[in-house]
Amino acid sequence: MLRVTRLTDYATVVLTVLASDAARVMSAPELAERAGLETPTVSKVLKPLAQAGLVEGFRGANGGYRLTRSPGQIRLIEIVEAMEGPLAVTECSTHGGNCGIQDQCDIRAGWHHINEVVADALRSVTLAQMLAPPPPAPEPRPARRIDLRLAGA
Repeated sequence: MLRVTRLTDYATVVLTVLASDAARVMSAPELAERAGLETPTVSKVLKPLAQAGLVEGFRGANGGYRLTRSPGQIRLIEIVEAMEGPLAVTECSTHGGNCGIQDQCDIRAGWHHINEVVADALRSVTLAQMLAPPPPAPEPRPARRIDLRLAGA
């Protein structure tokens, strides 16, 4: 199963907390409380997010973190790559890897295509969109009555 790591998921949660009040500087303990996470975990995810330029930190009594750009300008691919490195669904899907059979592999192009589809999907979603409420569930269809008639003897 293809899935992001728990820390990447937590990083997205922390960023959505920051995005909910983008102009405000929030401390790691405050972010942890609002996100429902432990402070050491929040501190752990903030470091790579800052190194990737997604958040900026401020020192001092009123210090903390805030987004470097508006939530509509931060794409999910940036979050994933900040936490996990370049997206690669297989060892060779983005560039030559350490695979022993890559020279005679006929499916490498297929994996490369799948990698690009996943990357495009992550590029198409912004942090602002992650904050949007889910669309309403479709109205249930009324039950249709099926008239079954059995052939009589």
